[in-house]
Amino acid sequence: MSAVAYQTEIVESELKVSPEAAEQLKNLVDSVEEDIAGIRIFVSGGGCSGMTYGMTYAEEVGKTDKVLEGDGFKIMVDAHAMAYLHGCDIDFTDNGLNKSFVFNNVFKSVGGSGGCSGCGAGGGGGGGCA
Repeated sequence: MSAVAYQTEIVESELKVSPEAAEQLKNLVDSVEEDIAGIRIFVSGGGCSGMTYGMTYAEEVGKTDKVLEGDGFKIMVDAHAMAYLHGCDIDFTDNGLNKSFVFNNVFKSVGGSGGCSGCGAGGGGGGGCA
């Protein structure tokens, strides 16, 4: 791992990881044969469909990354993505064949409601985008 001094550590009020998600993150890191710095969480998209949250392996810690160190894993989030993840709870669900990480409370963290105000849905709730 690189000896880069990263911006700051992520505190629990910024991003929480459930015990189930932490166990899966550790398993992911343990299963990789190449040398990685940890797991990067990224945000993409926007508009009526909302943001997309994902993960990938990270080879190094970036200069503007915030870092969450867990037992056997490290999560990196750049400053732009952290703005959309602030207050998010990361969980892991296992429903038979459907296993996935889940990002909870992401709309709350950026003041959204789940609606798409750009498509005519006022303030709160589900308005559709045709």
